[in-house]
Amino acid sequence: MKTVLLGYMSSGKSSVGKLLAKQMQYDFIDLDHYISENEGMPISEIFNLKGELYFRKKEKEYLEKILRSSTTTNLVLSLGGGTPCYYNNMRLILEQTGINSVYLKVNIETLLQRLWKEKEHRPLIAHYKDKEGLEEFIRKHLFERQFYYLKAQHVIDVSKLSFNQIVENIQLKINN
Repeated sequence: MKTVLLGYMSSGKSSVGKLLAKQMQYDFIDLDHYISENEGMPISEIFNLKGELYFRKKEKEYLEKILRSSTTTNLVLSLGGGTPCYYNNMRLILEQTGINSVYLKVNIETLLQRLWKEKEHRPLIAHYKDKEGLEEFIRKHLFERQFYYLKAQHVIDVSKLSFNQIVENIQLKINN
């Protein structure tokens, strides 16, 4: 069984994924970290040196490799925020057998608070100087991406939940 976590930047995919994998005694892969390790540089550097198009192509290649690998059958995979939105990545996830996809949905206010604190580490938003501009970007960006996110088999509003509560909710959804 593979569980794929998707959602917007800072929705908790990596933190929740690690905890979920530990509780289920599954392997855990953070797709962004996997890409970074295989490319030998941080995601921000890939964006700066090689561009977003190169990154998205590599992202698709690595996603396919992980999903089709028989050695990682019991796996929790945390995607990057944009992964489901490019190429046919979301269709690839949905068409695979033995995969549960879970969208960790977060409200705008919570996303703004989280992203404002960590924007320097996020290539898409590092240049924002005020919260109003960042909020407008998040609203537009999330609106565009939600089309893909909402295709997930399970949607959980995690805005006001602890990581442990999110893990419990995921386990309830995927075990029913």
